[in-house]
Amino acid sequence: MVPAWAGALAGLVSGGVALGIAQLAAGLVGPQTFPVVAVGDAAVDLTPAPLKDFAIRTVGENDKAVLIGGVLVVLAAVAALIGALARRRLAYGFAGLAAFGVIGLLAVLTRPDAGPLDAVPTVIGVAVGCWALSWLIRRASGGRIPARVPDSAFAPDPAFAPAATVAAPAARPAAGDGRPEDEPDAEPGIKPDIGPDAERPAVMRAGDELRAFDRRRLITGAAGGVVVAGAAALLGRQFGGRQALDAARVGVALPKPATPAKPLPAGTDLRIRGLSPFVTPNSDFYRVDTALVVPQVDPNDWSLRIHGLVDRPVELTYADLLKMPLTEADVTLTCVSNEVGGPYVGNARWLGVRMADVLRQAGLRSDADMLLSTSADGFTCGTPVDVVMDGRDALFAVAMNGEVLPVDHGFPVRQVVPGLYGYVSATKWVVDIKVTRFDADEAYWTPRGWSEKGPIKTQSRIDLPAYGDSMKPGRTTIAGVAWAQHTGVDAVEVRVDRGEWRQAKLAAVPGPDTWRQWSIDWDATAGEHTLEVRATDAHGRTQTDRLAPPAPDGATGWHAVTVRVG
Repeated sequence: MVPAWAGALAGLVSGGVALGIAQLAAGLVGPQTFPVVAVGDAAVDLTPAPLKDFAIRTVGENDKAVLIGGVLVVLAAVAALIGALARRRLAYGFAGLAAFGVIGLLAVLTRPDAGPLDAVPTVIGVAVGCWALSWLIRRASGGRIPARVPDSAFAPDPAFAPAATVAAPAARPAAGDGRPEDEPDAEPGIKPDIGPDAERPAVMRAGDELRAFDRRRLITGAAGGVVVAGAAALLGRQFGGRQALDAARVGVALPKPATPAKPLPAGTDLRIRGLSPFVTPNSDFYRVDTALVVPQVDPNDWSLRIHGLVDRPVELTYADLLKMPLTEADVTLTCVSNEVGGPYVGNARWLGVRMADVLRQAGLRSDADMLLSTSADGFTCGTPVDVVMDGRDALFAVAMNGEVLPVDHGFPVRQVVPGLYGYVSATKWVVDIKVTRFDADEAYWTPRGWSEKGPIKTQSRIDLPAYGDSMKPGRTTIAGVAWAQHTGVDAVEVRVDRGEWRQAKLAAVPGPDTWRQWSIDWDATAGEHTLEVRATDAHGRTQTDRLAPPAPDGATGWHAVTVRVG
């Protein structure tokens, strides 16, 4: 009989082969059709908002990797169990794989843009997984297994049994050897072994009985399965289009902006070590979204549809968009999930077409107050119409910091709207805009407990010294950033150990839509100290000290760090 560990190994390898083949097929059909991704996306959609907030706080931008890893761990455990059951009856293994296939199909086919072809990767993966499981179990059991194995057949692995238990039975003594003829040579009730199989243990008999467990054939078969699974997964990723998409990005020739951004004024970046740079490099810019696998959108196939409460529905291709007048603007983006003092904020120079110009082509109706934008992966976002149309640099962005928009940040086109948290403004991979009303439609996050409209709240952050730092007594620099889009920061104050507030030095800024660096000198004395910061916007409103979590419309409170001097 195949031991339990061998069945579990067969199940694990078969599950890996199923996923590898499914990923290979998904690479040809579309990365969103990979069942693991589809199940992960469904988990994201079904996860309660408080749990999502906890995940973002705990693992940050690694939340997607942790989720996918968790799905794979669960799949591995279940695959091992399926393999252990399959050694008793192969139909049990097939049923287990089929059950997981149904779950994968439901996740794949319930995506917003799903079609019948999207089921192919899951179906092929399950079919190949069933074949692999059958093949491995048969290899392990010497080439054949019965349709059902009785419980009594679960004998110990001969390889681990004492030598005496697997030795051939002794030859029957010849007559006249001095042994009484009536002395039993077998246990009562068991017929002595005779014939060609007499010198083989029960688990190695021919016919309909079980054959020997063949460790070598199982291990070599499992190794082959691992190679197939790995190769299929690797090819699937290559076929998934990322390389082709990168090549398409390189081939994009960005037109010069009709309205270029003004050069950054002198003193915009204080260039203090440890202080966030004024311009956040693309590679360091935060990413928070619901996409487990970054959508692979070919710019040659991309189009943007404007419809709903408009006089003339509009559909633009990528080439159409690049022919329109482009505007360059420095804009800071902030995620509503950002805790006080958190990292989910960054500043970049964006290039794109003004959203207002595109919407005017469509002719907005007077009763419209919401733009329901949809991403290529089905995510939706509700943006107030009045904010987009009030003259600020709200863009359909095609470039970031002088280069074509990175795939992770929305290539080929994303929204950038100054003054609003990203969940109501910054749709990546945007493909559709429905002009509607807040009382008629809901975006992704609204039914999950978040506010319909998300104006960014004035915030400030201490970058250095960091929380828990130890330093020597004497003069040191406290520095950080503050933001109040689309109003601008007018003042930043710092205090130590709840003492008097002191005005910090402010760096220059190109306008009201970016964050602002600040710094102040401090004569540090021995001991433990608490540093606090607060900002005041250009309208004279100082950020509140009232602590509030990110939900439902952004965190509030003063950022504080504790340091030790000595």
